Amino acid sequence: MLSQAAILVTALLFGGMVLYSFGFASFLFSALPADAAGPLLRRAFPHFYLFVIACALSGTALTATLDMPSALILGLIALTALLARQVLMPAINGATDMGNRTRFKVLHTGSVLVTLAHIVGSSAAILRLST
Repeated sequence: MLSQAAILVTALLFGGMVLYSFGFASFLFSALPADAAGPLLRRAFPHFYLFVIACALSGTALTATLDMPSALILGLIALTALLARQVLMPAINGATDMGNRTRFKVLHTGSVLVTLAHIVGSSAAILRLST
């Protein structure tokens, strides 16, 4: 039962990140003008990161006795999501507010790479837990 819960929580983390990154964000920019989509995403990102942190911490707790490498991966996802929420996201917003496009592009690229690493890490944990 514990292993099934661990897989489901980790799959929720994976699916939520994929949907938000490749579905919701893309949809907003295709459905709304950039001047409306940007502020909406800015308001949504703190909630996205809280979702990632909560799922990753839950997954860490559920996998700790089952598979330590998966628990470590999920714990690292939680930690880096916290850093992204508290440090990277405000820096991105600051660069946007100051009109510093170069800094925004660098920081945004970093946030995209962090999210891609989270997606890869959660998929690795799912695969480990399901074997």
